[in-house]
Amino acid sequence: MYSGIEVATIRPIRSVSEPVSLHSEAMDNLRYIRNTMESAGSFTAVPGLGGIIMGATALFAAFAAHLARSHTAWLAIWVGEAALAFSIGISFAWRKAYRTSTSLMSRPFRRFVLAMTPSFVAGTVLTVELERAGLHHLMPAAWLLLYGAGVASAGAFAVRVVPVMGASFLLLGTVAAFAPLSWSTPLMAAGFGGLHIIFGLIIARHYGG
Repeated sequence: MYSGIEVATIRPIRSVSEPVSLHSEAMDNLRYIRNTMESAGSFTAVPGLGGIIMGATALFAAFAAHLARSHTAWLAIWVGEAALAFSIGISFAWRKAYRTSTSLMSRPFRRFVLAMTPSFVAGTVLTVELERAGLHHLMPAAWLLLYGAGVASAGAFAVRVVPVMGASFLLLGTVAAFAPLSWSTPLMAAGFGGLHIIFGLIIARHYGG
């Protein structure tokens, strides 16, 4: 009937793909939900107990700095205290994150660190320049203000009490900027010692240690 005409094999326009595995689809959905919650969440591993210990070591540093016989010794004590406090903070943040099965490399944590880093870098540079210029009396105010600015900024990605802590440091730093030189060490003790202990207790009690 169709002599001389080759009948072409009819093929479907589109090949039917294999059905998507329900397991794979469920895993994709869970991954999406986890990433969304992680990006929208807050950094909850702020260490309350670590903050208390940081405050305690700062009080000892303030006492030692008060007894220091030279500015060089005073500066060495506070630089050593800053390094010690940093180590304590990281160690206890890791401990809390491990205990609560929270990733320390989560997006909120990375944002928390990135928000604090500029203030810390500025504090390091200003410390070197103030020391070189002989403006030692400005260091306490600069440290309190920059630490407060960093904590307040990072608080946008942490539990709600953290920005309040940052604002408290900013207030003390403002007082230190206009206060007599004799107030410097007591204000440092009140900030890096007292405020860390007070807010550390609040975080430990209300935010899981």
